[in-house]
Amino acid sequence: MREAFRAGSVLLAAMTMGIMAGVFQLYAHTVMPGLGRTDDRTFVGAFQAMDRAIINPLFMATFLGAFAFTGLAVVLHLDADSRPLLPWLVVAAVLYAAVLVITFRINLPLNNMIKAAGDPDAIADLAAVRERFDEATWVRWNVVRAVASTAAFACLAWALVRYGRLAA
Repeated sequence: MREAFRAGSVLLAAMTMGIMAGVFQLYAHTVMPGLGRTDDRTFVGAFQAMDRAIINPLFMATFLGAFAFTGLAVVLHLDADSRPLLPWLVVAAVLYAAVLVITFRINLPLNNMIKAAGDPDAIADLAAVRERFDEATWVRWNVVRAVASTAAFACLAWALVRYGRLAA
């Protein structure tokens, strides 16, 4: 039974981490470049709408689950038999912890600022709202989140390979 939990924790960590890496990557190479080419009203309105839509139970379960399942995998692999997996699991946890710090310290405050500006139809100076949002900072740190979560996913994928070799 313990082995099923150990295997499941690494599998769920890899799955949720892979999804989050994909979300950050998609914003980095598609969403933000596309929004960046729009006028101020479209940018502010679309960003507000996407930010409101992404805060939902499935996203939150995945966003927080990536860290929770990775942490659980670390705890379940602390014994001597699983030492070959432990470094990969710990590195993945540290990388995703950095993603969480960046999210809560940089990206979320910027998201909240642009949402607090209100309805784009009622904003007198949309260019000023967009400028205060600081698109370049949001994009730069999102790329860091994309790279870190992708590296964490790679660590977890390798941990799965190592787990399979140990179990064989």
